[in-house]
Amino acid sequence: SVPGTKVELTVSCRNLLDMDTFSKSDPVVVLFVQVSGSSEWKEFGRTEVIDNTLNPDFVRKFVLDYYFEEKQNLRFDVTALQGLTALFFGAQDFLGQAFVALGEVIGSQRGRLERPLTGVPGKRCGTILLLAEELSNCRDIVTMQLCANKLDKKDFFGKSDPFLVFYRSNEDGTFTICHKTEVVKNTLNPVWQPFTIPVRALCNGDYDRTVKIDVYDWDRDGSHDFIGEFATSYRELSRAQSQFTVYEVLNPRKKCKKKKYVNSGTVTLLSFSVESEFTFVDYIRGGTQLNFTVAIDFTASNGLPSQPTSLHYASPYQLSAYALALKAVGEIIQDYDSDKLFPAYGFGAKVPPDGKISHQFPLNNNVENPSCAGIEGVLESYLQSLRTVQLYGPTNFAPVINQVAGTAAQVTDGSQYHVLLIITDGVISDMLQTKEAIVTASSLPMSIIIVGVGPAEFEAMEELDGDEVRLSSRGRYAERDIVQFVPFRDYVDDSGNQVLSMARLAKDVLAEIPEQLLSYMKTRDIKPRRADPE
Repeated sequence: SVPGTKVELTVSCRNLLDMDTFSKSDPVVVLFVQVSGSSEWKEFGRTEVIDNTLNPDFVRKFVLDYYFEEKQNLRFDVTALQGLTALFFGAQDFLGQAFVALGEVIGSQRGRLERPLTGVPGKRCGTILLLAEELSNCRDIVTMQLCANKLDKKDFFGKSDPFLVFYRSNEDGTFTICHKTEVVKNTLNPVWQPFTIPVRALCNGDYDRTVKIDVYDWDRDGSHDFIGEFATSYRELSRAQSQFTVYEVLNPRKKCKKKKYVNSGTVTLLSFSVESEFTFVDYIRGGTQLNFTVAIDFTASNGLPSQPTSLHYASPYQLSAYALALKAVGEIIQDYDSDKLFPAYGFGAKVPPDGKISHQFPLNNNVENPSCAGIEGVLESYLQSLRTVQLYGPTNFAPVINQVAGTAAQVTDGSQYHVLLIITDGVISDMLQTKEAIVTASSLPMSIIIVGVGPAEFEAMEELDGDEVRLSSRGRYAERDIVQFVPFRDYVDDSGNQVLSMARLAKDVLAEIPEQLLSYMKTRDIKPRRADPE
């Protein structure tokens, strides 16, 4: 996700344990954040203490950096200070704690999550309520159009070739360039094309900060001639929504030299409109569900599952590469999927009872309902299938891609988005059909993640990824890039620290999903549903 997505957590508790004999408890909540890839917890901050209540609504909030692609584990400890003794001895009572991932709060309905507090044996400790809100980082985007009249003639033979340069002013009085218009050739009355710029870029969110605009005459050799300048501010520009605003273009050098100098022309703001840029969090809070489907490669090239050399081999001490990849990605995505039911398929095996080759058999053996309960359910069905099917071939991706695409095509209003995870040992047999399937799927609310396990060369997967070259099939180009490929071997930590390497795998695999979801919503002009007021 975009670095610096800041999320503000508001904390309340209900029905806390009453430890104080004379009055109600004086609670405080301490937030601890788990250090990525370790079991260590660090204190992040604490709320204020609220006197004499078992149902506190804390004012002090926690502001955290949020990353969709990471598991960000939080621990909330609720303690109560005990009257006077607390002042002198710092004595406090433990009232309970709750563990929660930041993604769970954001992924829950309207960004609200209620969890029971636990940890005091034999007692009901009440609940903690968390509300997550994205801090608006001035996400508005402006579209404006300008024209000019009677600009100074700078070229010897023809008229001028004018263009505009916009600068935002910095805290220290310096200016930073933030936009250049195109050049309009051979005219003193140019009309520039409308252009779009984030408000952040124009004024860093400060509506009264100076915006300086220079007018230049373009020269082929790069020594553009200065025609003049004018200054404005975002607030002043935005008034143009109701009226044309005309600015005088002034050249300070000419103004000093010539007594009769009036100006070097005028620039008129023809139109100005503002739109909000929506974020991934806006859609998730508005109720968009991520639906997660898994497809696992059961072709013979993986090796016999009973042999230690097989990529499907699970020793008593270690999960197979397939199980590790599934767990790493699934454990993060499941926070955004309210029913936690995941359809899971295998491909490339002969399936009982009649030994037919199948490229989309349900791992739980239930054709009517291939969904497994949670990632644990998927793992269980996967291990069960390994014992009952015969690994075979070929490696065909298209059937399972088309299956998920069919489901995605049923609801295209932005309320559902599908993520298909394919885990494979590599060489793909139906490349043409797969390309066709992906190009078709690229106009649907879905993304595909491919994790390659084992030592194979994965050139074909890189082509499907479409980062370098947009994927095409029979002259049709993919509407958007929806495939993300990573080789599993890049994440096998020499030190055997699986926790860390799996966190890195999940991070790289999931990093593109928010952008892919946004690109679908944007091209369809789907706005996030507003979270209903209480």
